Amino acid sequence: MKTNFSVDRAPKRSDEPIWWGLFGAGGTWFAMITPVTILVLGVLAPLGIINAEALSYERVADFSTSIIGALFIIGTLALPMWHAMHRVHHGMHDLKFHTGIVGKVACYAFAGLISALSVIFIFMV
Repeated sequence: MKTNFSVDRAPKRSDEPIWWGLFGAGGTWFAMITPVTILVLGVLAPLGIINAEALSYERVADFSTSIIGALFIIGTLALPMWHAMHRVHHGMHDLKFHTGIVGKVACYAFAGLISALSVIFIFMV
């Protein structure tokens, strides 16, 4: 049986894998890390279940200036923003707001700005 399917030997390059990768990383971070962070900092610490000295200014400052702490803070700020802006970009399309390349650039530029500001903020401290 003969088929009429042909393979495109020179497919057009797409930038979508980059955005989908950041979308997936941001969604995973937001689903797995953010709830634990909220639980520890927003519930357990104020209720006194976690010792107040564990979250003293000196310890938090030491953590945030370590490489692991800096990456944690940058990830907490940047990755969910990439996820959200990817959702906004595709959500506008789903709602029939076809902004084209301008909307795409605006969404991803905003996520990039937040990412850059988080890096600047961490390394300026």
